[in-house]
Amino acid sequence: MRKIFLTFGFVFLTSVCAFAQRFAYIDSDYILKHIPDYVSSQKELNSLSAQWQKEVDARFQEIDRMYKAYQADQVLMTADMKKRRENEIVDKEKAAKDFQRQKFGPDGELTQRSNTLVKPIQDRIAKAVQGLAESENIDMIFDKNSEVVMLYANPRYDKSADVITRLGLKPGVFAK
Repeated sequence: MRKIFLTFGFVFLTSVCAFAQRFAYIDSDYILKHIPDYVSSQKELNSLSAQWQKEVDARFQEIDRMYKAYQADQVLMTADMKKRRENEIVDKEKAAKDFQRQKFGPDGELTQRSNTLVKPIQDRIAKAVQGLAESENIDMIFDKNSEVVMLYANPRYDKSADVITRLGLKPGVFAK
């Protein structure tokens, strides 16, 4: 009987120890707002995006103007003239779509610029999070702004300020 209790006790303690993992979470938005490089990068990306969007809009407005002019003049044109104007409109539209894809596509200039500016910042944060996890013996750190659903988080497990400190910044003061 004593062996059964000892065995049960050992199994219970082993299972409790196995599940005694330490968890924490961070708020990546909060951290990013404290990094001046990130804030200036976002401003630069927003400015580029707005500038390129204006160019895209202007190109499509020009195409729309050309198409309306074509519709108005269509009655007076020969078949050859119609074909030439239609081709001109189609070519302009193709060029506008190519420009849009070049700037905003998955491999476009905006994505490349974003990767150039933001990737080093993300790497610094990842290193700080890893260092924090190792120094505080934390088994898992979640980002409360990611796809992981977190229904409740006790604020005492929020390690965002610690990550900001590891980055050499001051927590509590939002960068503007």
